[in-house]
Amino acid sequence: MTGHSHTHPHTHDASKNIVTAFLLNFGFAIVELIGGLVTNSVAILSDAIHDFGDCISLGFAWALQKKSTQKGNNRYSYGYKRFSLLSSVFLCGILLVSSLFILLEAIERIAHPQTVNAQGMLWLAILGIVINGAAVLKLRRGDSLNERAVFLHMMEDVLGWLAVLIASIVMSFDHLPILDPLLSICITLWVLFNVYRNLHATFKILLQRTPEEIDMQQLTSEIEALPDVVSIHDLHVWSLDGLSHVMTLHVVAPDHTEHAKFEALKQQIRDIGNRHAIGHVTIEFETPSDEPHCLYATHPE
Repeated sequence: MTGHSHTHPHTHDASKNIVTAFLLNFGFAIVELIGGLVTNSVAILSDAIHDFGDCISLGFAWALQKKSTQKGNNRYSYGYKRFSLLSSVFLCGILLVSSLFILLEAIERIAHPQTVNAQGMLWLAILGIVINGAAVLKLRRGDSLNERAVFLHMMEDVLGWLAVLIASIVMSFDHLPILDPLLSICITLWVLFNVYRNLHATFKILLQRTPEEIDMQQLTSEIEALPDVVSIHDLHVWSLDGLSHVMTLHVVAPDHTEHAKFEALKQQIRDIGNRHAIGHVTIEFETPSDEPHCLYATHPE
C-alpha cells in the first residue's frame, strides 16, 4: 500500500523582494563605479564590480525564482523548485572571476601605492551602508534559498562599507594609501569564502544529501515507535531546493492489518514528517508475510 502526501507551507512573494534588492543594488553600483574612478579607490571599484555581478545574478535569480514556482509536469515530475539553485551556481561563477581580477589589481596597488580621495570614500561608504542596509532589511525575513543567498551578499556589502568607512576616516588623518588595496584584498577574500560556502551548500542539495537540520536517528525512532509499525527500511530524506524536503520509506506493518489502520498510520507518519519540516512524504506498506517486491498497493492520494 502506497501513501503519498504533500504539505504546502506559507510563502511570501520572494521574487518581489529580489526585484527590490536588484533595483537598489543596480542604482548604487553605478554610483559606486563613478565614485571609485573619482576617488581612485580600488576597494570601491572592487565592490562596484562585485555589485554588478550581484545585479546580473539577481536578475537571473528573479527569473529562476519565478520558474521554480511552476508545478510538476511529465518532464519535471517534482516541479521546478531546483531551478532556483542554478542562480547560486551562476552567482558564484561571476563572483569567482571578478574576485580574482580584483585580487590581481590590489596586489599591483600594494607594489605601487596610489593616492586616494579619502573624503570621497567617506561619503560613498555612508551612502553604501544606507542603501545596502535597506536591502538587508527587506530580505532579512526571506525563507527561500535565493533570498537567503541574496541576504548574505547584501550583508557582505554592508560589512564591506563599514570597513571602507573606517579606512577612509583613518586616511583622513594619516596618509596610508596602501590601506586601500589591503582593504580590497580583505573584502575579496571574504567574498571568496562565501562563494565557497554557497557552492558547498548548493552541491549538497544537488547531490541529495540529507538536510543537516533533520536528525535521521530521531526521525527513525519516532516512526518505529508508532503502534502497528514492525520496522521500517529504505528511508530516504533529501531536499529539492534547501527549503522543500522529501521523504520516502517502506513500512512493515503486522499481517492482516485493516485498511483503516493503514490510513491512520499514514497520517501519523505524515505528522512526524511535518514536525521535521518534511513536506512531501511517500510511504510504501508491507507485511512480514509479503514476498519481496509483492506489496499492497493503492493509488497515491
